[in-house]
Amino acid sequence: MHDSATPGPDPQNAQDPAGAGPPGGADYGMAEEVVGQVIAWYSQRIWAERRAGAAPQRLEDLVARRQACVEDRHRLEEAAPEEVARITALYAARLKELGASGPQ
Repeated sequence: MHDSATPGPDPQNAQDPAGAGPPGGADYGMAEEVVGQVIAWYSQRIWAERRAGAAPQRLEDLVARRQACVEDRHRLEEAAPEEVARITALYAARLKELGASGPQ
């Protein structure tokens, strides 16, 4: 039973005002989603290339590109809104490019 004298968490204050937690809002969520989609694309390509017996250099390139995406996703946690917007635009363009190029 809810005690009306004890207030519940205030959703308005869910994010630490000092920025210690990940930023909220649709911009952060959109950035996380689009970066995740690019990471998934690279993961699928790595898997397919390994199964096809691709050259080691090709695999190293794909793994390095995927790792850079993972690092960008981690950077989102501390990013200012402008950086979140920049990463979102960069990865949206990359996802479009990867989708247009099909399997490489």
